[in-house]
Amino acid sequence: MFPISFNIQQTIHDFIVEYIDVDFTLWLSWLLMPLLVTFLLPLIIVFLLYLTAVILYIYKLHRTRLQNVYGTDWKSAARYVVAAVWDAHGWIWHGYEIVGLENVPQNEPVLYIFYHGALPIDIYYFLAKMFLFTSKLINTVADRFLFKIPGFSIMSDVLSIIPGTVQTCSAILKEGNSLAILPGGVYEAQFGDAYYQLLWKKRIGFAKVALDAKVCIIPVFTRNIRESFRAVTLGRRLLLHIYAATRLPVVPIYGGFPVKLITYLGKPIPYDSSLTPEQLQKKVVAALENLIKEHQRIPGSITRALFERIIPPKEKVH
Repeated sequence: MFPISFNIQQTIHDFIVEYIDVDFTLWLSWLLMPLLVTFLLPLIIVFLLYLTAVILYIYKLHRTRLQNVYGTDWKSAARYVVAAVWDAHGWIWHGYEIVGLENVPQNEPVLYIFYHGALPIDIYYFLAKMFLFTSKLINTVADRFLFKIPGFSIMSDVLSIIPGTVQTCSAILKEGNSLAILPGGVYEAQFGDAYYQLLWKKRIGFAKVALDAKVCIIPVFTRNIRESFRAVTLGRRLLLHIYAATRLPVVPIYGGFPVKLITYLGKPIPYDSSLTPEQLQKKVVAALENLIKEHQRIPGSITRALFERIIPPKEKVH
């Protein structure tokens, strides 16, 4: 075994020495350098231009807020900075807007129920804009696997992201804080498609939370969220089996397309003690499906969503 291994290594060594000229490789790298620079330099310039736009947007719209929180609690200052960055990114990359702010009750906690995109960037933009313009942080429920990712713990601490049980969610609302939940979770994110069906199965935890905390529910849907990022459909049956066994996000996603994103807030569904969790869940499903039917052309189209950046849908936005 040892002589054979030694012969193979000697053969490889002889081949490199005999056929590969170090001077040639240096010459080839020198020859190709202009080509590499030709493609890489424009990308770097585009990134710098985008970063410049973000900084200028933050300075123009949010400099007063940022100046006011400097010297106070570091978490509060950090929240404003992070929110300003996400708000700038949403506006520049997606022309992000919110419709229906008048539906949000004043001075009382609200449970926001979202449709879950392949990558829920809409909730990041929504939370950022709401915090910047109301100074109120909306707590968010996230899947448990995220809390195992290095670096996520400080984000969850500062931005009030929780794994979420019925008891902890209800307690947050009873303390007067608003809360955002995406009932479809990772399953809806991975296995939803451009037809925007709700994939909630029999999940009623959010309904139990609303009934226990005695708060209203506002359904939330973002137009074109499935066109900004898409989940790969190839091999979906196999991936579904893997997900069922591991509960981990195994479906690859692609995209980052600069499509138009508009978040719609539906009419509040008031607390009703006569409803069971199952009945309340059905009401919320119906309300969210109506939002989707009213504001989303189905099936979704990436090309159409891109054109909406140029010619926005004819709707009054805030």
